[in-house]
Amino acid sequence: MTTPATPVGKNATDPSADAARTAIRKARGALARYRVMAIVTGVMLLLLCVELILNYVVKVSWEDAIRWIPFAHGWIYVVYLVTVVDLWSKMRWKFGRLVTQVLAGVIPVMSFVVEKNVHRDAEAKLQALADQYGV
Repeated sequence: MTTPATPVGKNATDPSADAARTAIRKARGALARYRVMAIVTGVMLLLLCVELILNYVVKVSWEDAIRWIPFAHGWIYVVYLVTVVDLWSKMRWKFGRLVTQVLAGVIPVMSFVVEKNVHRDAEAKLQALADQYGV
């Protein structure tokens, strides 16, 4: 007695299903790291804006208390860039998406908006991939 052929990717032991499962897991990890860094970068950028306003507009001399903010934002932005490139490469998005995400880390409030859109698009793409391969 012969069994009907199983469609490609529908079998849990199929190598393509295993590869898809691994790719989805890695992409979801990259997405989680990106989300955390987008929020942290956005908060630090808002703190930097407050620091600049206090320092140059209000002329408050709290320099010793708030001097660390520009340096912290700079290094956090570098880590943010690493997570952006990691997510972008795993999701195989176009170059324009990369540029938008990079700019989101230097324009106040934009990181929160872009993060929401990126998360929505990534989850939709990953869910479609999971449905396609039955994972």
